Formats: sequence, structure tokens, C-alpha cells
Amino acid sequence: MPSRKPKFDARKLALPHVAALDAYTPGLQPAEPGWIKLNTNESPYPPSPKVAAALRAAVGADGASLRLYPDPRSGRLRAALARLHRLPAARVFVGNGADDVLNLLTRCFCAPAAAAGFALPSYSLYPVLVGIQDGRALTLDFDRSMRLPADAIAASKARVFFLTSPNAPTGVGFRTADLAAILRRFRGLLVVDETYAMFAAENAAGLVARHPNLCVVRTLSKSHCLAGMRIGYALASPQVIGLLDAVKDSYNVSRLAQAAGLAALADPAYYAALVRRVRATRDRAYRVWTSRLGWFTYPSQSNFLFTEPRDRAGRTGPAVARGLYEYLLGKKILVRYFGSHALTSSFLRISVGTDGQMSVLQETLESWPRHA
Repeated sequence: MPSRKPKFDARKLALPHVAALDAYTPGLQPAEPGWIKLNTNESPYPPSPKVAAALRAAVGADGASLRLYPDPRSGRLRAALARLHRLPAARVFVGNGADDVLNLLTRCFCAPAAAAGFALPSYSLYPVLVGIQDGRALTLDFDRSMRLPADAIAASKARVFFLTSPNAPTGVGFRTADLAAILRRFRGLLVVDETYAMFAAENAAGLVARHPNLCVVRTLSKSHCLAGMRIGYALASPQVIGLLDAVKDSYNVSRLAQAAGLAALADPAYYAALVRRVRATRDRAYRVWTSRLGWFTYPSQSNFLFTEPRDRAGRTGPAVARGLYEYLLGKKILVRYFGSHALTSSFLRISVGTDGQMSVLQETLESWPRHA
């Protein structure tokens, strides 16, 4: 009698380090209407009207253009970004969102014998990308002051070091002069992840031409209201760009994403006004939470705030933050709670919404002590 075929188990066939991975956990994405969504730092406003017009034109009346592959190099979009940053196009790479760019950088520079560094807390995708590579992580810890550990980064033996500026999840930005000082001493590639740079007072893009060991990663998801299109890019030396081109997917950015990105970049006045609006809303919320509510809140250079709630007895801590998170969830207001790190576990990260959304949020925050 033939032996019975054993039950298929994909995890046993997978590479051991992949089978052991914990996937990145994104913020909740509710399917039903009625939520105030302040948990994933998306823009609360629509993109420029030029974007919708460009998408309609790209699709065409019969959609025939969609049968064709996109430009594999996103050449026109690279050229537009090069003009924006006053750099040669050879210093620009375009990816399927900033996460794609970070993934490719990890693929290029991280392995079991080649450490990737990052500071904690920061973007929680970094350890996932290192794990996918079966790489070695070298971590540095922020303290509550969120001072940049510049000397430790500069002395790091990491092959590549990821630094989020402004930091996520705290929103704290770092001085360009301090980044330049690190670059003069660090022997590896410093990747400055500037997802929120448009909302900040300073950024590192101007350092790219002078420092071959710098890679600045940006996105059009936040400031340009295109999170659904997945458009990210890198500014770096031609050598680094060449490496990214060597390992990227053949057609990594869709025709529609390229069209949307070009249209967005063609309307700078629209987006400058939106950024000013988000900053103003952010700063009003900061003043209210720190003065009226008495909550410690990091001064933010991003489109979100990181705040430490107090209950009616004046207590802070993980139980208080988690309790407020659950209370807001019950009111259909989504924010983000990061309970896995000691520095973040007593805080909530709250994206900046429209003025109307922030008013509802404020009323709910002020009602919470009566129910806590």
C-alpha cells in the first residue's frame, strides 16, 4: 500500500529566518464609513486637482494605455525630482513608495556579516527589513530628551544606518548641522528617512551633493496626499543610485503613479498652502494639549503629534495611554498606540486631521476623564 503523502507545510520549506519573521503591523484601515482616521499620518486633504486630471488622461477613454508597461526608470519623474532638488537626474531614484526604497537599500547593504543600524524608537519597518535579509541589526537608544546620539552614530560600525528625521513616532526633527557632522565622521551610508520633511523647519536634501555617504529618502504620500499611489524616491550619489537600479523590480512604479507624481510636482503652490494649513492645525493642537490639558507633548516637525495623556488623577503610563486609545476607538476615532517600547508606551501618536476632525477629537479628549 503506498505511503500517505505528508501534509504540506510551507513554513518548513521556507528559509528559517523568514519562517521566524514577525511582519510589519500597519495602522488599522477601517472599511466602513464614519471613522475619524488619525492613525496613519495620511493627509486629511485631497491631492491637487491636476492629479485627477492627469490620471484620467493617463487612462484614456478606453483604458488602452494600461496594457503597456510603465517606463522602467520613471525617467520623467526622476527628471522632475532632480529639478525640484537642483540635482542631476543621476542622483535620483524613484520607488514604489518610500518603503520600497528602504527595502532596496537594505538589500544592497545589509547581511548577516553587514550590520544595519537604526535608533529606537523609530520606524518599526526597519527591523522587519533587516530580518527579511537575515541581517544583523545594530541599535542605539534614544532617551526621553530625544537628543540625537550623533557621536554614537558616527562611531557606529554599521554598513548602513537609518535615521528618521523628523523622527517617527515622536515627531522630533534633527538639525541639519548635526547630520552634516555625522556624515564627516561616519564610514558607512547614512540614510536619512525624510518622510515628513515638508512639515519640518530643516532637511538634509541640500547635503546630498557634498556627501557621497548620504542617501535622503522622501515620499509623496504625506505632503503630496498620494499615499494610495505609492511614490517614494531617493537622493544620493550616482553610485548609490546605480546600486538601487541594479536590485529594483523591472517595472517598480506604475504608469498611473508616475503620472500622478508628475502632476503633483507641477502644482507646488497648492501643496505649499496645504503644508502651511497642516502646520497651523498641528501647532494649535500642541498648544491646547500642553497648556489646557497639561500633557507632555513633543514639539513636532511632522504632520502628527506624540502626546502623553494624563487621567483625572494626573497619572500617566501605559495603562493610561492604552485606556485613552480604547476610549477613542469606541468613539470611532483611530489613533496609534506603540506599547512595545518603554519610551513610547505611555504616549499616543495622533495624525493631524482637518480642523473639523481635530475639534471632534478635542471634545472627545476633554470628555475622557469623566469616563476613565
